Amino acid sequence: MIKKNTNKGGLTPAEIKSFRESLLEKRNEILINVLTMEDETLHRARTDLSNMPFHMADAGSDNFEIDNTLCLIDSERKLLLEIEDALERIEQGTYGVCEGKNEQIPKARLEAIPWTRYCLNCASLAEKGAFTRQEQFDKSDYEQGLEEQNGNFNNTDEEQNNN
Repeated sequence: MIKKNTNKGGLTPAEIKSFRESLLEKRNEILINVLTMEDETLHRARTDLSNMPFHMADAGSDNFEIDNTLCLIDSERKLLLEIEDALERIEQGTYGVCEGKNEQIPKARLEAIPWTRYCLNCASLAEKGAFTRQEQFDKSDYEQGLEEQNGNFNNTDEEQNNN
């Protein structure tokens, strides 16, 4: 049951404002991190050994550091997209609604991961490829996914008992 003055996710305007502020703060933090990483790693000169001959190990270390930083930047940019999507859901009034089951996401989950688009069960199923981000699944898909998930846990318990 949705109370008066709540969005589709059952959140009050004060809660939505708090989540928006949290998302904006996290977005700014990530932007600063990405810009700092880019500046420190991608725009700096290679290892500063100007008075020493070039060594291949130094080049390898530099390449590894750059590759590692690029992976971190890519991960941060994906998180930025998730945050932007969450801010868009706030504007549309659908923030806090699971995109899998179209039900309310528990507030505790939103507090832990304010950019989440799924309840815990649907997030687990999405990670396993049970459905794509843009499609909702029907109840039978959800129940089948839970059975498979529980079956995997049961198999693990059985395997542990056999060993």
